[in-house]
Amino acid sequence: MDALGNLLLGFAVALTPVNLFWCLIGVVLGTVVGVLPGLGPAATIAMLLPLTLKMDPATAIIALAGIFYGARYGGSTTSILLNIPGESSSVVTCLDGYQLARQGRAGAALGISAIASFIAGTVGVLGLMLIAPPLARFALRFAPPEYFALMVLGLAMVVFLAGDSMVKALLAMLVGLWLATIGTDLFTAESRFTFGQVKLLGGVDFIAATVGIFAIGEVLVNLESRGGAEIFKLAKGLRNLLPTLQDLKDCRFAFVNGSVIGFLIGALPGAGATVASFLSYGIEKAFSRHPERFGAGAIEGVAAPEGANNADAGGALVPLLTLGIPGGNTTAILLGGLILWGYKPGPLLIQEHPQLFWGLVASMYIGNVLLLVLNLPLVPLFAQILRLPYYVLYPLIIGISIVGVYSVNASLFDVWMMGLFGLLGYLMRKAHFPTAALILGMVLGDGLERALRQSLMMSQGDITILATRPISGVLLLIAIAILCLPTIRKVRSWRVETIEREG
Repeated sequence: MDALGNLLLGFAVALTPVNLFWCLIGVVLGTVVGVLPGLGPAATIAMLLPLTLKMDPATAIIALAGIFYGARYGGSTTSILLNIPGESSSVVTCLDGYQLARQGRAGAALGISAIASFIAGTVGVLGLMLIAPPLARFALRFAPPEYFALMVLGLAMVVFLAGDSMVKALLAMLVGLWLATIGTDLFTAESRFTFGQVKLLGGVDFIAATVGIFAIGEVLVNLESRGGAEIFKLAKGLRNLLPTLQDLKDCRFAFVNGSVIGFLIGALPGAGATVASFLSYGIEKAFSRHPERFGAGAIEGVAAPEGANNADAGGALVPLLTLGIPGGNTTAILLGGLILWGYKPGPLLIQEHPQLFWGLVASMYIGNVLLLVLNLPLVPLFAQILRLPYYVLYPLIIGISIVGVYSVNASLFDVWMMGLFGLLGYLMRKAHFPTAALILGMVLGDGLERALRQSLMMSQGDITILATRPISGVLLLIAIAILCLPTIRKVRSWRVETIEREG
């Protein structure tokens, strides 16, 4: 049976009333989970998994997958409106989304986020349907040296987050890498940089750090402004609350970039949506005709990372369903669910259980349409939040931040850490250090160290293993080329100035 016939079989499964109902419940619940910082789809799916044991397996996987990719939609809302990343993969969205909100274009940013998510999510499902088996086999060629090179390529994106000073960006990234080393060494079981704090043995909580740096730091900076009530410009009229045709035209490459990068990175076990969103943002800025707009409110700076983190959901299901390998926490819980329901994820899953696989694929098409239909009309409503006076808005931001961070581990220590990172974010803004570079180091530091040490164990200490393997060698060369870009631009600028002076 060809792909079209399989897809029709999938729609026959997904369009039954009960499956449609649970698909709707899943995407709505996922959107709510994505809006609230801290809870996350992994914890939600883990809590709801026992309730699905009595359900039909196809219905259960449709509902849980709806939470998974629905959360990616919701994560952008608080990032754009309040500078609070609902998900770690939404951190990059804060950079331009929040600036657009301050310029009175919150509606356009939310709208383009929903459209990018829909397009990229659909592309991710198409990829899952058409090229899942060969892509999964290619992903298996990624060993620790290849992951190390991929992490280095991700760190090279600091070039595009640097702003005015490359030195400050590198320093911020190094601090982020150091923060990622705090906690227990997984190889030796020794504690590192914990300063006698037992709570730090598990490392610095990422949500506490990002919410503190972005949300609390922003509130502290704005409190200095006497005109705090006028921080947000507000658009008038419904038409101005949605993306324009020019916005869609500007984002046409961002849609493609986010979709492709998100899907490919998602198919690599362990890479994750956060890496995909940083990479797609860096690529979009590198090829933009107006790179100076990024960080100051570029609409493409919202479309690319939001597309990437939604396409990642489709990519993440590739190794899970075709090889039985989970790529992250959420897919690991979904793997547990499949085993509990009596399935054996792997190469034979599609042939032996076509109704489950193709029913899930078809439900993701339907779920993406439902998310667009549900989210786009809500854009003007969400944008009205910015009409709140600052003496209501700021306590609201702080309240949401505290509840979100506390809900992750039920830990007051994490709330204090959030406050500490808020102060750090405030000082970085005052000293013009790019906060995103620090977050980039935190995101990639753990994976970079693990991949490096595993690579050295593989080669018995021979570091050339990182550069002599084909895939890792190519990725490292691309990273070096990206890191050389600022120097090339400076040399070119000096040459132009010299020619103009001599002329």
